[in-house]
Amino acid sequence: MDDETTRTRRPFPRIVPDEALEHAWKAREEIRKSMAALLPSLPVEFTAHRRAARKEMLLAVRSLIDNAIERVDKTDTKAGE
Repeated sequence: MDDETTRTRRPFPRIVPDEALEHAWKAREEIRKSMAALLPSLPVEFTAHRRAARKEMLLAVRSLIDNAIERVDKTDTKAGE
């Protein structure tokens, strides 16, 4: 299965926002690069890719939290009407 096919399959389309999925995919790519760099030795590239992956995962979590806050705000607004 290629990356495009995998990206179009959304197991939780209404739960996980697109932004979070995009960050998760970028993190996945960076983790793969870091592991490829790790196999021959532990070069500086490994650390750079690992940090980039960590940042993308944190951005994905932030996106999930922001989306959850938006849903709570919408629910509060609807309840107040």
